[in-house]
Amino acid sequence: MIISTFDDLLRAARGQADSQRLLFVFAKADVSDDATPHQRERFEAGLGGTLTPLMCVDKAPSELDSFTVLLDEARQFGQAWDIVFVAALSGTGTSGQPAAQTQEALQRMVESIRAGAVGGFIPFDVHGDPVRLSND
Repeated sequence: MIISTFDDLLRAARGQADSQRLLFVFAKADVSDDATPHQRERFEAGLGGTLTPLMCVDKAPSELDSFTVLLDEARQFGQAWDIVFVAALSGTGTSGQPAAQTQEALQRMVESIRAGAVGGFIPFDVHGDPVRLSND
């Protein structure tokens, strides 16, 4: 299945034989205080910069009807974000992962994003559209 939207991801997760937890890390795109003028120009043009994780949560696919539901819930925390990274954590059959393992996976995800290792996650913008990130 091709994931073209966040709602495609929800349908794919719901269609899995084993239970799924979706892991979300909301991040802000920014440019560092010590960035050069060239780096700032690139950032303003939509290139470069840094991603700072702001908040994270896990949800069963059944807890979200659409991207709008996730967006409304995230707004309640009052933090402006630019990208939400999503990963899935599989359980076995109808049994999900224990809460401690889910929290560990979320923490690893946050650390990976801080380190710039985002290749294993699907990033979406504030509209629910996939984002293509590059190392340019």
